[in-house]
Amino acid sequence: MAHFAKVIDNVVQQVIVAEQDFIDKLPDKDKWLQTSYNTRHGVHINGGTPLRGNFAGVGMHYNPDKDYFYHNRPWDKFGTRCDSWVFKEEDLNWHPPTTIPDDGKFYLWRESDRSWVEQPTPPDIPE
Repeated sequence: MAHFAKVIDNVVQQVIVAEQDFIDKLPDKDKWLQTSYNTRHGVHINGGTPLRGNFAGVGMHYNPDKDYFYHNRPWDKFGTRCDSWVFKEEDLNWHPPTTIPDDGKFYLWRESDRSWVEQPTPPDIPE
């Protein structure tokens, strides 16, 4: 069994688990692309060969020229699309214009002023 993504106009519409034989019998088999559950940001998490950049999810995009799936441009937690973020093909991921502070505190991105906003420390999670 493998995962397959149905892609229409370079947007993932559906992801299923199926055998290749099943996909081959579909009338729209050319719209189904195999995707790897273990591929993230161009790397296979178990050391194998990555497949198509990222595991496909509904609403993600597919670049047919480069043969990879990628996430939509992110939105901040305040409801604004992160237009300042840049997509980098090195890791097939979106990156903010400034690096998140590395001081042990928790931050969220706020696009309106293009800054990281410190958040209260989340509560301890019981074991």
